[in-house]
Amino acid sequence: MKYLAAYLLLTVGGKQSPSASDVESVLSTVGIEAEKERVESLLHELEGKNLEELIAAGNQKLATVPSGGAASAAPAAAGDAAPAAEEAKKEEAKQEEESDEDMGFGLFD
Repeated sequence: MKYLAAYLLLTVGGKQSPSASDVESVLSTVGIEAEKERVESLLHELEGKNLEELIAAGNQKLATVPSGGAASAAPAAAGDAAPAAEEAKKEEAKQEEESDEDMGFGLFD
């Protein structure tokens, strides 16, 4: 992915067909040691292809991927809701008591 990102940065910057040394130099500026085989493979795959068309085709493929979350869980039984609310109130009160234990002085005050 980083090789493709470097290639795309170069094309956006005005290079119509970046070379392997161009991609390697972009990667080296951010401290990434480029693997020559991977750079050459990327350049071979993209040779003679229109990037806008490739991006459009990729967007069409991504549109078919489901991206929704899981179905919502069934609501809890009404009998279980009341005790849970009482426990939450007790925990809040307990946390308030614990916060007063520092005698008004905070760690970062």
